[in-house]
Amino acid sequence: MGKVNNNVPLEYSTEENNLKIFGFWTFLGAEIMLFGTLFASYFTLVDRTGSGPTGAEIFEITPVLMETFILLTSSFTIGLAIHAMRLGSKKATMSFMAITLLLGASFLAVEIYEFVHYVHIGAGITVSAFTSILLTTLGTHGLHVTFGLFWGIFLMIQIAKRGLNSVTAGKTFIFSLYWHFLDVVWIFIFSFIYLKGMM
Repeated sequence: MGKVNNNVPLEYSTEENNLKIFGFWTFLGAEIMLFGTLFASYFTLVDRTGSGPTGAEIFEITPVLMETFILLTSSFTIGLAIHAMRLGSKKATMSFMAITLLLGASFLAVEIYEFVHYVHIGAGITVSAFTSILLTTLGTHGLHVTFGLFWGIFLMIQIAKRGLNSVTAGKTFIFSLYWHFLDVVWIFIFSFIYLKGMM
């Protein structure tokens, strides 16, 4: 572990942390390319519904608004966790992390309900090019949220055992970047897939 600089937030206090945070921003660049490709594919295939339903026929505003509210709230609570971490409050950091993960799990529960509903009404992944790219895009985001939940749980275990130090702070900050990224991706899904599809 490198020399600790006490004049900056804990997550930036070592050179190793700075490099890891920079590296993670680079990783998020690759993730943007992944989702960018999925969105480009979606816009190409959105009208290729074949004999299957269109977005306007299957999208329901209530679960989508629930998902959006839940994820936006979780983005706020992970921000509160980082604020608490910078204040040195382990208990508050853990509490806001736990709320964030509970909200993430709630989001997934609504998304799973949505997937089951789509299949039930005849909009399964093999029905048309549209349903295939729709469920692939939503599923990719959902898998990222699922990964985030496991990551967050392991992180909370580390904080519980080791407390708040430059290592756990760096990991927590990187996790928060990942979680905010998922929120931004969802805003694009909400705006350009659901809202546009309902019009």
